[in-house]
Amino acid sequence: SVEDGIARVYGLNEIQAGEMVEFASGVKGIALNLENENVGIVVFGSDTAIKEGDLVKRTGSIVDVPAGKAMLGRVVDALGVPIDGRGALSDHERRRVEVKAPGIIERKSVHEPMQTGLKAVDSLVPIGRGQRELIIGDRQTGKTAIAIDTILNQKQMNSNGISESETLYCVYVAIGQKRSTVAQLVQILPEANALEYSILVAATASDPAPLQFLAPYSGCAMGEYFRDNGMHALIIYDDLSKQAVAYRQMSLLLRRPPGREAFPGDVFYLHSRLLERAAKRSDQTGAGSLTALPVIETQAGDVSAYIPTNVIPITDGQICSETELFYRGIRPAINVGSSVSRVGSAAQLRAMKQVRGSSKLELAQYREVAALAQFGSDLDAATQALPNRGARLTEVPKQPQYEPLPIEKQ
Repeated sequence: SVEDGIARVYGLNEIQAGEMVEFASGVKGIALNLENENVGIVVFGSDTAIKEGDLVKRTGSIVDVPAGKAMLGRVVDALGVPIDGRGALSDHERRRVEVKAPGIIERKSVHEPMQTGLKAVDSLVPIGRGQRELIIGDRQTGKTAIAIDTILNQKQMNSNGISESETLYCVYVAIGQKRSTVAQLVQILPEANALEYSILVAATASDPAPLQFLAPYSGCAMGEYFRDNGMHALIIYDDLSKQAVAYRQMSLLLRRPPGREAFPGDVFYLHSRLLERAAKRSDQTGAGSLTALPVIETQAGDVSAYIPTNVIPITDGQICSETELFYRGIRPAINVGSSVSRVGSAAQLRAMKQVRGSSKLELAQYREVAALAQFGSDLDAATQALPNRGARLTEVPKQPQYEPLPIEKQ
Protein backbone atom coordinates (compact mmCIF):
# COMPACT_ATOMS: atom_id res chain seq x y z
CA SER A 1 0.00 0.00 0.00
CA VAL A 2 1.08 3.63 -0.39
CA GLU A 3 -0.24 6.78 1.26
CA ASP A 4 1.13 10.13 2.49
CA GLY A 5 4.61 9.42 1.11
CA ILE A 6 4.94 6.10 2.96
CA ALA A 7 5.01 2.83 1.01
CA ARG A 8 4.51 -0.57 2.65
CA VAL A 9 6.48 -3.08 0.60
CA TYR A 10 6.29 -6.88 0.82
CA GLY A 11 8.97 -9.39 -0.18
CA LEU A 12 12.14 -7.38 0.48
CA ASN A 13 13.40 -9.97 2.96
CA GLU A 14 17.15 -9.25 2.85
CA ILE A 15 16.93 -5.43 2.84
CA GLN A 16 19.19 -3.36 5.13
CA ALA A 17 17.97 -0.51 7.35
CA GLY A 18 18.61 2.80 5.57
CA GLU A 19 18.99 1.15 2.16
CA MET A 20 17.93 3.03 -0.96
CA VAL A 21 15.20 1.42 -3.09
CA GLU A 22 13.82 2.31 -6.51
CA PHE A 23 10.17 2.18 -7.53
CA ALA A 24 8.94 1.26 -10.99
CA SER A 25 8.20 4.95 -11.69
CA GLY A 26 11.89 5.84 -11.08
CA VAL A 27 11.20 7.53 -7.72
CA LYS A 28 13.64 6.58 -4.97
CA GLY A 29 12.96 5.83 -1.31
CA ILE A 30 14.71 4.76 1.88
CA ALA A 31 13.84 1.76 4.07
CA LEU A 32 13.31 2.99 7.62
CA ASN A 33 10.95 0.49 9.26
CA LEU A 34 11.84 -3.20 9.03
CA GLU A 35 8.77 -5.08 10.26
CA ASN A 36 7.75 -8.74 10.32
CA GLU A 37 5.43 -8.72 7.31
CA ASN A 38 6.57 -5.64 5.40
CA VAL A 39 9.07 -2.81 5.08
CA GLY A 40 8.08 0.84 5.70
CA ILE A 41 9.69 2.97 3.01
CA VAL A 42 9.64 6.77 2.90
CA VAL A 43 9.45 8.12 -0.63
CA PHE A 44 11.85 10.85 -1.84
CA GLY A 45 9.40 12.70 -4.03
CA SER A 46 5.79 12.44 -5.11
CA ASP A 47 4.01 9.17 -4.41
CA THR A 48 1.29 9.80 -7.02
CA ALA A 49 3.02 7.63 -9.64
CA ILE A 50 3.34 4.68 -7.23
CA LYS A 51 0.53 2.11 -7.33
CA GLU A 52 -0.31 -0.94 -5.27
CA GLY A 53 1.27 -4.00 -6.90
CA ASP A 54 4.21 -2.06 -8.39
CA LEU A 55 7.66 -3.64 -8.46
CA VAL A 56 10.23 -2.20 -6.01
CA LYS A 57 13.95 -2.85 -6.58
CA ARG A 58 16.71 -2.87 -3.96
CA THR A 59 19.78 -0.84 -4.92
CA GLY A 60 22.01 -2.74 -2.47
CA SER A 61 23.55 0.50 -1.20
CA ILE A 62 22.91 2.68 1.84
CA VAL A 63 21.95 6.27 0.89
CA ASP A 64 25.05 8.16 -0.29
CA VAL A 65 25.78 11.58 -1.80
CA PRO A 66 28.54 13.04 -3.99
CA ALA A 67 31.39 14.82 -2.16
CA GLY A 68 34.61 16.53 -3.14
CA LYS A 69 35.91 19.81 -4.51
CA ALA A 70 33.76 19.44 -7.62
CA MET A 71 30.80 20.36 -5.38
CA LEU A 72 32.15 23.84 -4.58
CA GLY A 73 30.10 26.63 -6.12
CA ARG A 74 27.11 24.35 -6.74
CA VAL A 75 23.53 24.24 -5.45
CA VAL A 76 22.28 20.69 -4.87
CA ASP A 77 19.24 18.99 -3.36
CA ALA A 78 19.27 16.63 -0.37
CA LEU A 79 20.41 13.71 -2.56
CA GLY A 80 23.28 15.72 -4.04
CA VAL A 81 21.60 16.22 -7.44
CA PRO A 82 22.48 19.69 -8.87
CA ILE A 83 19.50 22.06 -9.06
CA ASP A 84 21.34 25.16 -10.32
CA GLY A 85 20.95 24.29 -14.02
CA ARG A 86 24.73 24.12 -14.58
CA GLY A 87 24.90 20.51 -15.70
CA ALA A 88 26.11 17.37 -13.96
CA LEU A 89 28.91 17.29 -11.38
CA SER A 90 32.44 16.62 -12.59
CA ASP A 91 34.77 14.12 -10.88
CA HIS A 92 33.66 13.38 -7.32
CA GLU A 93 33.58 10.56 -4.81
CA ARG A 94 30.49 9.28 -3.04
CA ARG A 95 30.13 9.24 0.73
CA ARG A 96 27.54 7.61 2.96
CA VAL A 97 25.04 10.01 4.46
CA GLU A 98 25.03 8.28 7.88
CA VAL A 99 28.45 7.52 9.33
CA LYS A 100 29.76 7.19 12.86
CA ALA A 101 31.27 10.30 14.41
CA PRO A 102 35.06 10.28 15.05
CA GLY A 103 36.04 8.61 18.33
CA ILE A 104 37.77 10.25 21.28
CA ILE A 105 41.30 9.14 20.27
CA GLU A 106 40.87 10.62 16.77
CA ARG A 107 40.00 14.05 18.15
CA LYS A 108 41.98 17.00 19.44
CA SER A 109 40.81 19.92 21.57
CA VAL A 110 39.71 23.04 19.69
CA HIS A 111 42.57 25.56 19.44
CA GLU A 112 42.36 27.46 16.12
CA PRO A 113 40.01 30.44 15.79
CA MET A 114 37.11 30.50 13.29
CA GLN A 115 36.48 34.19 12.58
CA THR A 116 32.87 35.20 11.92
CA GLY A 117 33.58 38.85 11.12
CA LEU A 118 31.05 39.93 13.77
CA LYS A 119 32.57 42.01 16.56
CA ALA A 120 30.08 40.75 19.17
CA VAL A 121 30.89 37.11 18.40
CA ASP A 122 34.65 37.22 17.78
CA SER A 123 35.29 39.22 20.95
CA LEU A 124 32.74 37.91 23.47
CA VAL A 125 31.64 34.45 22.27
CA PRO A 126 34.62 33.28 20.18
CA ILE A 127 34.28 30.16 18.04
CA GLY A 128 37.09 27.69 17.30
CA ARG A 129 37.53 25.33 14.35
CA GLY A 130 35.85 22.04 15.20
CA GLN A 131 33.36 23.61 17.63
CA ARG A 132 29.54 23.35 17.53
CA GLU A 133 27.97 26.72 18.33
CA LEU A 134 24.19 26.95 18.36
CA ILE A 135 22.48 30.08 16.98
CA ILE A 136 19.14 30.34 18.76
CA GLY A 137 16.37 32.95 18.72
CA ASP A 138 12.89 33.86 17.55
CA ARG A 139 12.01 34.27 13.89
CA GLN A 140 13.21 37.45 12.17
CA THR A 141 15.97 38.23 14.68
CA GLY A 142 18.88 37.86 12.27
CA LYS A 143 19.97 34.27 12.94
CA THR A 144 20.58 33.48 9.25
CA ALA A 145 22.37 36.83 8.84
CA ILE A 146 24.93 35.79 11.49
CA ALA A 147 25.55 32.54 9.59
CA ILE A 148 25.81 34.20 6.16
CA ASP A 149 28.15 36.91 7.47
CA THR A 150 30.40 34.10 8.69
CA ILE A 151 30.52 32.61 5.16
CA LEU A 152 31.22 36.04 3.60
CA ASN A 153 33.98 36.72 6.13
CA GLN A 154 35.99 33.72 4.89
CA LYS A 155 36.36 35.39 1.47
CA GLN A 156 39.28 37.58 2.46
CA MET A 157 40.99 34.80 4.42
CA ASN A 158 40.58 32.29 1.59
CA SER A 159 41.66 34.69 -1.18
CA ASN A 160 44.87 35.74 0.61
CA GLY A 161 46.62 32.82 -1.05
CA ILE A 162 46.87 30.97 2.25
CA SER A 163 47.77 27.30 2.26
CA GLU A 164 45.22 24.56 1.70
CA SER A 165 45.42 23.68 5.39
CA GLU A 166 44.17 27.17 6.33
CA THR A 167 41.31 27.61 3.83
CA LEU A 168 37.82 27.27 5.31
CA TYR A 169 35.24 25.74 2.97
CA CYS A 170 31.57 26.39 3.74
CA VAL A 171 28.47 24.20 3.44
CA TYR A 172 25.08 25.86 3.90
CA VAL A 173 22.10 23.55 4.42
CA ALA A 174 18.69 25.19 3.97
CA ILE A 175 15.97 23.07 5.60
CA GLY A 176 12.30 23.84 5.00
CA GLN A 177 12.95 27.43 3.93
CA LYS A 178 11.06 29.37 1.28
CA ARG A 179 12.47 29.03 -2.23
CA SER A 180 12.67 32.82 -2.47
CA THR A 181 14.96 32.89 0.61
CA VAL A 182 17.29 30.30 -0.93
CA ALA A 183 17.24 32.17 -4.27
CA GLN A 184 18.22 35.36 -2.42
CA LEU A 185 21.19 33.54 -0.90
CA VAL A 186 22.22 32.16 -4.31
CA GLN A 187 22.33 35.81 -5.41
CA ILE A 188 24.22 37.22 -2.38
CA LEU A 189 27.08 34.67 -2.33
CA PRO A 190 28.28 35.06 -5.97
CA GLU A 191 28.09 38.87 -5.66
CA ALA A 192 30.61 38.64 -2.81
CA ASN A 193 32.61 35.95 -4.69
CA ALA A 194 31.81 33.62 -1.80
CA LEU A 195 30.14 30.85 -3.80
CA GLU A 196 33.50 29.58 -5.10
CA TYR A 197 34.36 28.05 -1.70
CA SER A 198 30.78 27.14 -0.70
CA ILE A 199 28.28 24.33 -1.27
CA LEU A 200 24.54 24.98 -0.96
CA VAL A 201 22.26 22.08 -0.02
CA ALA A 202 18.60 23.03 -0.35
CA ALA A 203 15.56 21.10 0.88
CA THR A 204 12.91 23.82 0.62
CA ALA A 205 9.47 23.98 2.21
CA SER A 206 7.91 22.49 -0.95
CA ASP A 207 10.15 19.41 -0.82
CA PRO A 208 8.83 16.23 0.81
CA ALA A 209 9.56 15.69 4.54
CA PRO A 210 12.07 12.84 3.90
CA LEU A 211 14.30 15.23 1.92
CA GLN A 212 14.12 17.87 4.67
CA PHE A 213 15.07 15.15 7.16
CA LEU A 214 17.97 13.95 5.00
CA ALA A 215 19.46 17.31 3.94
CA PRO A 216 21.55 17.97 7.12
CA TYR A 217 23.13 14.50 6.93
CA SER A 218 23.90 14.99 3.22
CA GLY A 219 25.49 18.37 3.87
CA CYS A 220 27.48 16.87 6.75
CA ALA A 221 28.83 14.10 4.50
CA MET A 222 30.01 16.78 2.03
CA GLY A 223 31.70 18.71 4.86
CA GLU A 224 33.33 15.53 6.19
CA TYR A 225 35.18 15.12 2.89
CA PHE A 226 37.21 18.24 3.79
CA ARG A 227 37.54 17.27 7.48
CA ASP A 228 38.90 13.81 6.67
CA ASN A 229 41.38 15.09 4.08
CA GLY A 230 43.22 17.49 6.39
CA MET A 231 41.20 20.56 5.34
CA HIS A 232 38.78 22.77 7.27
CA ALA A 233 35.06 23.20 6.70
CA LEU A 234 32.15 25.06 8.24
CA ILE A 235 28.59 23.72 8.05
CA ILE A 236 25.45 25.71 8.79
CA TYR A 237 22.14 23.91 9.43
CA ASP A 238 19.34 26.42 8.92
CA ASP A 239 17.35 25.33 10.77
CA LEU A 240 17.15 22.13 12.80
CA SER A 241 13.70 22.87 14.26
CA LYS A 242 12.27 22.32 10.78
CA GLN A 243 14.22 19.06 10.44
CA ALA A 244 12.70 17.84 13.72
CA VAL A 245 9.20 18.69 12.43
CA ALA A 246 9.86 16.80 9.18
CA TYR A 247 11.15 13.82 11.18
CA ARG A 248 8.07 13.92 13.40
CA GLN A 249 5.85 13.81 10.32
CA MET A 250 7.71 10.80 8.92
CA SER A 251 7.71 8.95 12.25
CA LEU A 252 3.99 9.43 12.83
CA LEU A 253 3.18 8.25 9.31
CA LEU A 254 5.39 5.20 9.91
CA ARG A 255 3.24 4.60 13.03
CA ARG A 256 6.14 4.91 15.45
CA PRO A 257 5.00 5.67 19.02
CA PRO A 258 4.94 9.43 19.74
CA GLY A 259 6.47 11.05 22.82
CA ARG A 260 6.52 14.61 24.16
CA GLU A 261 4.89 17.15 21.76
CA ALA A 262 4.25 14.13 19.44
CA PHE A 263 7.97 13.96 18.59
CA PRO A 264 9.32 10.39 18.39
CA GLY A 265 11.46 9.08 21.24
CA ASP A 266 14.71 9.31 19.28
CA VAL A 267 14.48 12.99 18.31
CA PHE A 268 17.44 13.71 20.64
CA TYR A 269 19.51 11.08 18.83
CA LEU A 270 18.43 12.64 15.51
CA HIS A 271 20.38 15.79 16.39
CA SER A 272 23.15 14.33 18.57
CA ARG A 273 24.40 11.90 15.92
CA LEU A 274 24.46 14.77 13.40
CA LEU A 275 26.25 17.34 15.56
CA GLU A 276 28.79 14.86 16.98
CA ARG A 277 30.21 14.58 13.45
CA ALA A 278 31.58 18.12 13.73
CA ALA A 279 35.06 17.68 15.20
CA LYS A 280 38.68 18.79 15.23
CA ARG A 281 40.78 15.80 14.15
CA SER A 282 44.10 14.90 15.78
CA ASP A 283 47.41 15.46 13.97
CA GLN A 284 47.71 11.69 13.35
CA THR A 285 44.41 11.69 11.44
CA GLY A 286 45.17 14.75 9.29
CA ALA A 287 44.32 17.65 11.66
CA GLY A 288 41.25 18.63 9.62
CA SER A 289 38.14 20.12 11.20
CA LEU A 290 34.41 20.52 10.70
CA THR A 291 32.76 23.40 12.55
CA ALA A 292 28.97 23.37 12.91
CA LEU A 293 26.61 26.32 13.35
CA PRO A 294 23.16 24.79 13.88
CA VAL A 295 20.23 27.21 13.98
CA ILE A 296 17.17 26.68 16.20
CA GLU A 297 14.05 28.85 16.08
CA THR A 298 12.31 29.51 19.41
CA GLN A 299 8.72 30.58 20.04
CA ALA A 300 8.48 33.83 22.02
CA GLY A 301 12.03 33.40 23.34
CA ASP A 302 11.23 30.13 25.10
CA VAL A 303 14.63 28.42 25.40
CA SER A 304 13.14 25.76 27.69
CA ALA A 305 11.00 24.18 24.93
CA TYR A 306 11.66 20.58 23.86
CA ILE A 307 13.94 20.95 20.82
CA PRO A 308 16.04 23.85 22.27
CA THR A 309 16.65 21.91 25.51
CA ASN A 310 17.72 18.93 23.40
CA VAL A 311 20.20 20.82 21.23
CA ILE A 312 21.73 23.17 23.86
CA PRO A 313 23.43 20.30 25.78
CA ILE A 314 24.75 18.75 22.54
CA THR A 315 26.49 21.95 21.39
CA ASP A 316 29.55 23.73 22.83
CA GLY A 317 27.73 26.99 23.53
CA GLN A 318 25.04 29.19 22.03
CA ILE A 319 24.57 32.63 20.49
CA CYS A 320 21.19 34.02 21.58
CA SER A 321 19.49 36.58 19.35
CA GLU A 322 16.55 38.54 20.76
CA THR A 323 13.60 40.37 19.24
CA GLU A 324 13.76 43.20 21.77
CA LEU A 325 17.41 44.00 20.95
CA PHE A 326 16.65 43.75 17.22
CA TYR A 327 13.89 46.38 17.45
CA ARG A 328 16.04 48.60 19.67
CA GLY A 329 18.42 48.82 16.72
CA ILE A 330 21.14 46.65 18.27
CA ARG A 331 22.06 44.54 15.25
CA PRO A 332 23.32 41.81 15.19
CA ALA A 333 20.76 41.32 18.00
CA ILE A 334 23.02 39.15 20.15
CA ASN A 335 22.31 39.00 23.88
CA VAL A 336 25.86 38.83 25.19
CA GLY A 337 24.66 37.96 28.69
CA SER A 338 22.97 34.69 27.76
CA SER A 339 25.38 33.76 24.93
CA VAL A 340 28.29 31.51 25.84
CA SER A 341 31.12 29.70 24.10
CA ARG A 342 32.30 26.73 26.14
CA VAL A 343 35.50 25.94 24.25
CA GLY A 344 36.09 28.95 22.00
CA SER A 345 38.16 31.02 24.43
CA ALA A 346 41.02 28.52 23.98
CA ALA A 347 41.01 29.39 20.28
CA GLN A 348 40.75 33.18 20.62
CA LEU A 349 43.64 35.32 19.40
CA ARG A 350 45.69 36.73 22.28
CA ALA A 351 45.39 40.25 20.85
CA MET A 352 41.57 40.01 20.85
CA LYS A 353 41.61 38.66 24.43
CA GLN A 354 43.54 41.76 25.55
CA VAL A 355 41.29 44.17 23.64
CA ARG A 356 38.07 42.71 24.96
CA GLY A 357 39.38 42.81 28.53
CA SER A 358 36.55 42.72 31.04
CA SER A 359 33.89 44.10 28.69
CA LYS A 360 31.61 41.08 29.15
CA LEU A 361 31.51 41.65 32.91
CA GLU A 362 31.00 45.40 32.42
CA LEU A 363 28.08 44.76 30.06
CA ALA A 364 26.50 42.44 32.63
CA GLN A 365 26.87 45.09 35.35
CA TYR A 366 25.45 47.70 32.97
CA ARG A 367 22.31 45.63 32.37
CA GLU A 368 21.80 45.33 36.14
CA VAL A 369 22.28 49.05 36.78
CA ALA A 370 20.22 50.10 33.73
CA ALA A 371 17.18 48.44 35.31
CA LEU A 372 17.72 50.49 38.49
CA ALA A 373 18.43 53.72 36.61
CA GLN A 374 15.01 53.50 34.94
CA PHE A 375 13.41 54.23 38.30
CA GLY A 376 15.50 57.39 38.57
CA SER A 377 16.89 56.37 41.94
CA ASP A 378 19.93 58.30 43.17
CA LEU A 379 23.11 56.50 42.17
CA ASP A 380 26.61 57.15 43.52
CA ALA A 381 29.33 58.39 41.16
CA ALA A 382 30.93 54.95 40.60
CA THR A 383 27.58 53.39 39.71
CA GLN A 384 26.73 56.42 37.53
CA ALA A 385 29.83 55.75 35.42
CA LEU A 386 28.61 52.23 34.61
CA PRO A 387 25.56 53.20 32.49
CA ASN A 388 27.68 55.65 30.49
CA ARG A 389 30.38 53.09 29.74
CA GLY A 390 27.78 50.35 29.22
CA ALA A 391 25.88 52.45 26.69
CA ARG A 392 29.12 53.00 24.75
CA LEU A 393 30.00 49.29 24.94
CA THR A 394 26.55 48.43 23.56
CA GLU A 395 27.24 50.62 20.50
CA VAL A 396 30.60 48.99 19.71
CA PRO A 397 29.37 45.60 18.38
CA LYS A 398 26.76 47.12 16.03
CA GLN A 399 27.47 46.57 12.34
CA PRO A 400 25.47 46.40 9.10
CA GLN A 401 24.30 43.12 7.58
CA TYR A 402 26.58 41.36 5.03
CA GLU A 403 29.54 43.56 6.01
CA PRO A 404 31.75 41.33 8.17
CA LEU A 405 34.91 42.94 9.57
CA PRO A 406 38.26 41.14 9.30
CA ILE A 407 39.83 40.44 12.70
CA GLU A 408 42.66 42.98 12.30
CA LYS A 409 40.11 45.79 11.76
CA GLN A 410 38.04 44.63 14.73
